[in-house]
Amino acid sequence: ELWVFASGGMRAAASRRALRQCTRQLSSLATVTEKGAATAVNLKADGLADLPITLPIHKRGETAMEPRPGATMIEVIVDGNPVQIESGSSILQACESVGINVPRFCFHERLSVAGNCRMCLVEIEKSPKPVASCAYPTMPGMKIFTNSSMVKKAREGVMEFMLANHPLDCPICDQGGECDLQDQAMMFGSDRSRYYEDKRATPDKNLGPLVKTVMTRCIHCTRCVRFSQEVAGVNMLGCVGRGNAMEIGTYVEAALNSEMSGNVVDLCPVGALTNKPNAFAARSWEYRSTPSVDVLDGCGPSIKVDTAKGEVMRVQPRLNEAINEEWISDKTRYAVDGLKRQRLDVPLLKKDGKLVPVSWREALSAAAEKIGAAAPSELGVIAGPLADLEALVCAKDLFNKLGSTATSSTAAAGSADLRAGYTMGSTIAGIEEADAVLLVGTNLRVEAPLVNARVRKMVRHFGLKVGVVGPAADLTFEYDHIGDSAAALSQLKAGEGFGAVLGAAKRPIVLLGAGAVARPDGAAVASAAKKVAKAAGCLAEGWNGYGVLQSAGGAAGALDVGFVPGPTAGPLSALKLVYLLGADEVPFEELQPGAFVVYQGHHGDAGAQAADLVLPGAAYTEKSGTYVNTEGRVQRTARALDPPGNARDDWQILVALSQLLGALPGPEGDVGEQLAPPSCFALPPNRPSAVGLERAYIRDFLPVS
Repeated sequence: ELWVFASGGMRAAASRRALRQCTRQLSSLATVTEKGAATAVNLKADGLADLPITLPIHKRGETAMEPRPGATMIEVIVDGNPVQIESGSSILQACESVGINVPRFCFHERLSVAGNCRMCLVEIEKSPKPVASCAYPTMPGMKIFTNSSMVKKAREGVMEFMLANHPLDCPICDQGGECDLQDQAMMFGSDRSRYYEDKRATPDKNLGPLVKTVMTRCIHCTRCVRFSQEVAGVNMLGCVGRGNAMEIGTYVEAALNSEMSGNVVDLCPVGALTNKPNAFAARSWEYRSTPSVDVLDGCGPSIKVDTAKGEVMRVQPRLNEAINEEWISDKTRYAVDGLKRQRLDVPLLKKDGKLVPVSWREALSAAAEKIGAAAPSELGVIAGPLADLEALVCAKDLFNKLGSTATSSTAAAGSADLRAGYTMGSTIAGIEEADAVLLVGTNLRVEAPLVNARVRKMVRHFGLKVGVVGPAADLTFEYDHIGDSAAALSQLKAGEGFGAVLGAAKRPIVLLGAGAVARPDGAAVASAAKKVAKAAGCLAEGWNGYGVLQSAGGAAGALDVGFVPGPTAGPLSALKLVYLLGADEVPFEELQPGAFVVYQGHHGDAGAQAADLVLPGAAYTEKSGTYVNTEGRVQRTARALDPPGNARDDWQILVALSQLLGALPGPEGDVGEQLAPPSCFALPPNRPSAVGLERAYIRDFLPVS
């Protein structure tokens, strides 16, 4: 019966010109048009090309299965159950709304509808054949059957065709154990195959050092093609050839040139695209996943850290509609490879011009001796971009009690006087409410890829107007380049050019990059941008569209706790003891000769090379720490594994050092209540208290040597 069904479909298709046209469109590089309102490719085949279908575009946390406020509702019958669904929704959305699992490969909630895998077939009353539920719109009174004998046979047939050319690579495939094809073959496929011809083989593509390809496993779902074109904005992947000769690739061999290319690994339902740096490292069931937050990105996306064999093997995104949706940047995904290399795992003290391993007692005693011998005006502490709030509070309290006000951060940008001077006024998801955005001195693809993806989505689907003051760059969306100097802001204040667009907008946004604020004339640039924001109505009742983009996870938190130089702090050249809390971008040439440098961090970078004493700390995957992202949201990382060797948490090292100095930092009560002002987001539970900090005495460091 399967062959009769297949041959009948082929004869019908041969007589229908519309279906041939849709097949050619699907095989072309322009599978989905750039304007985004693409029609599902199988609607013409079903004779329903004129019926509307809702594209699953997410705004403000709405999912593709949730009706929009004020939408027209219709009733359909799914397996005998009445369902209220938004008019124009697909059959698949109707089934998902009542918890019915419909198998699919090509459909994804955040991508346009392709309808080419045919795995989501369902039966409609009085329809002579099953239809693709992902691309077929619902109509009032429609009766849908998802578990009939016709549907079961159709799904078995589609699965058999997919497996006919799929290699038996499951024992060596990195996707094994979390493969959609495996799962759906078990649930909806047949237990036998009738294909006796040679399997098709496709040469692998070289997509660069991050994404590994085994294209023989590809099932042509085109998820990667649609993601690269629609979300990443890089038109490099496409389909070439037709029928059995169809392949997905770059046409001309080239690496994926996108800061979000690694997301195609998560989207691929099979093992055709996998994580190249992590190839053959471990099986999927060997991973121990820990939900956490990434601190390499100032947005603080939600991630899960997968560990095995005592190492961080990979990082994957977690769903968070408020920040990253379900994407992460390549920096977030692949930077963890460096956690295994060049690590500091033992205290080091410079003797005879060389750093030699010492015990914790000797290292902390040497630090206490040098700190105690220096005058308060000769002490200074500089925090790096990844310092957590617990360590910042301990360091600030310790040096303040010693009489020093020379506390600063290498990553923090903006004015610490008001929180609006260094965080986003709107949330990241709030960009989807804006109708005009002005970017000042920032390249979003480099500084905030997730914000860039949000802006691109709004430009593509909702016509958001964007203006840029700064160097011209490829931001993957159209924008009005106003100028590359701060003087261009004066035109906007006068309401000229893009200034008129801002003035006419109901909810405009002005975003400053960290680089623009960190310039020598950063205060003047920020002041001019703020005047533009006020004139455009960015600061109105119920709407705050002015903000600063921080590029590091520890930047906003450092300003929250006041980790800035005090009024009596001297220049770097006046310090005889400099305490570097993970800070490497320091002008060491400005230090006076003979200055004693203490470096506390987790990697042997520039700070460790210039240090006289090295105290090994824990990386963000090895500790539970609190961070504040660029929108002012307080988040907490989770400890995925223990620090290597004799490394310790940063706050533990500082508290143990303070005990030797007789100046234990930290007031009584919950430290979390003092890390951010009341206006910020809710603080997470299970925060370390001052009582917990006091338990980190020097005796905790004695068993290690």
